[in-house]
Amino acid sequence: MRELMERIHYQFQDEQLLHNALSHSSYVNEGRNRGRSSNERLEFLGDSVLSIIVSEYIYTHYKKLPEGDLTKVRASVVCEKSLAEFSRSIDLGRFLLLGRGEEQQNGRERDSILADAFEAMLAAVYLDGGFEAVRGVLMPFIVPAVAAAVEGRVFSDYKTELQEIVQKNKQETLHYELVSSHGPDHDKVFEVAVYLNSNRFATGVGKSKKEAEQQAAKKALELMGES
Repeated sequence: MRELMERIHYQFQDEQLLHNALSHSSYVNEGRNRGRSSNERLEFLGDSVLSIIVSEYIYTHYKKLPEGDLTKVRASVVCEKSLAEFSRSIDLGRFLLLGRGEEQQNGRERDSILADAFEAMLAAVYLDGGFEAVRGVLMPFIVPAVAAAVEGRVFSDYKTELQEIVQKNKQETLHYELVSSHGPDHDKVFEVAVYLNSNRFATGVGKSKKEAEQQAAKKALELMGES
């Protein structure tokens, strides 16, 4: 873990926070974490911390961008694919604590696991050192990613694109529901449906709920004739 701290240029006061951030649920489910929790709760917190810091940075440094473009840029920077690339840049997968099954299924390279671990790591930094500590860790990733997004070199975010279309009609509502999940912990498959008002519009399948939502949104856009 000391090598990872050097890579992110942050020294934890409580290294157990980082240990928890690196502990995947498959590792905990095998009883190998001595009663401590996995990184799922930290991921929840990290998602919010990430969104606030990225939003603040874009708002402050790109004053001429309208609200719609601000949303698109943020979505591209905090999406699963982007966060996974951040993780790979610091070789985060090498430090993860995985269960045997996940290890055998090459979990260290799976986008969903890497993205979740990155968010959990940010939460651990936040709990250990506060917002300024997270900014120090995050800015080397965010500054070039935001610049690339503004220039148009972004990852596809079908959910945001679909949301923008639906919002043009204020009486329309959009939401996603988990239809099913199956398979072992190390190889789960999720199916998510996107609903327009109360009507199921399209479904998507993925290795994470986020990926399945993106695929559902993509299919919905195709049904609407959007490229």
